[in-house]
Amino acid sequence: MFQTEFPTLNLLRRGKVRDVYDLGSTLLIIATDRISAFDVIMDTPIEGKGAILTGLSNFWFEKTAHIVENHIISSNPDEYPIECEPYRQQLVGRSMLVKKTQPIPIECVVRGYLAGSGWKEYQQSRTICGISLPEGLVESSQLPELLFTPADKAESGHDENITFERAIATVGESVAMQIKTLSLHLYTFARDFAAERGIILADTKFEFGIVPEGRIILIDEALTPDSSRYWLASEYEEGKAQVNFDKQVLRDYLESTGWDKNPPPPPLPETICNRIREKYQMAYDILTS
Repeated sequence: MFQTEFPTLNLLRRGKVRDVYDLGSTLLIIATDRISAFDVIMDTPIEGKGAILTGLSNFWFEKTAHIVENHIISSNPDEYPIECEPYRQQLVGRSMLVKKTQPIPIECVVRGYLAGSGWKEYQQSRTICGISLPEGLVESSQLPELLFTPADKAESGHDENITFERAIATVGESVAMQIKTLSLHLYTFARDFAAERGIILADTKFEFGIVPEGRIILIDEALTPDSSRYWLASEYEEGKAQVNFDKQVLRDYLESTGWDKNPPPPPLPETICNRIREKYQMAYDILTS
């Protein structure tokens, strides 16, 4: 499923992966098989990816409910409003009925290891998002302490890493402090849970929204291979790329093509699509047992 077409429902937006419909008092979110990298949606879907993301998000929403409330009402189409019934077959396994919130326009990134854009920045300036780090770290080093590195969520194009001070200026000090604290607690819980199953959670990102009553809750997705870096603990070694269970195989392939990271993206070979799907499925199987 590359995208949904539900003409009798009110399409609110199409994100990089999810299509969102406004049902009045609730939202219907469908995880498609789209995949993005470097904030660009690929033209080639990854078959079954949306179902894996939905299953893993549901798993983590349940596991972390003691830390923070989340937006899930149900993921069972039998419990959806009657207007969703014509599309039931397409909704099974890849959809969520969720609470409406006012989304907080900050991506909440927590980093425990030096990887990705953080590693690139460290090599140039010994910083991550402007936060100074000690000399001597190498690729995939565990960071001396967890880093909260927010990003300004772009409606289109590339998200922009920002300082915590700018996050405060964007959403206010109280909200910024709350989402930072929640993000660090969520990461710590998930990191320890994954470690018991032989997986390193190198970094992840969360999104939050505010319900009408004023509470901050967890929204969107949670700790999926789309939003997290997962590594195989038994093969972990500093100074190199890791055996991963996330979309790094896609990033690596795209880097090898010379693509400039702007639309349109290059087509994805079937072998790459199959490897991505296998990685996502392995992450799901290991984490959920």
